[in-house]
Amino acid sequence: MATEEDSIEQAAAARRERLRSLKAAQELLNTPDEDSAQVEYKTNDENGTNEENNFNMKFRNYVPHDKQLQEGKVSPPVLPKFEDPIAAAPLPSAEEDPFVNIAPKKPNWDLRRDVQKKLDKLERRTQKALYKLMEEQEKQKQFTEEDGGTGAED
Repeated sequence: MATEEDSIEQAAAARRERLRSLKAAQELLNTPDEDSAQVEYKTNDENGTNEENNFNMKFRNYVPHDKQLQEGKVSPPVLPKFEDPIAAAPLPSAEEDPFVNIAPKKPNWDLRRDVQKKLDKLERRTQKALYKLMEEQEKQKQFTEEDGGTGAED
């Protein structure tokens, strides 16, 4: 039981230490930086002393409500005008449209190209089948002629 209490106390002490370090880091972040606000000192030529601290703030994306701070508003940058070199180039002759030559002559040329192997195979099979049918008809004719010719002689 004592070890559990010790471990809880150690965890609490570690948590307190982390919170202190986070608080210190937060304070460092909240302090003004030299980059974010520039300090100008106005000197009095007669006395040589600093009269007033002036903060020169530049607002790029924010318009402040205070009239004095609105003077620090920075105008947005002006981008140079883009000139398209393609649009400035002269157009080719209007007589011949280059896209006409790209389009296929027949709308189904790609289908024919993809199916051509199957069509060739089918054509060969069709020729073989026709050849077999012709041979069978020839045999049938020869068989009928032999039967008919021998019967007439008897």
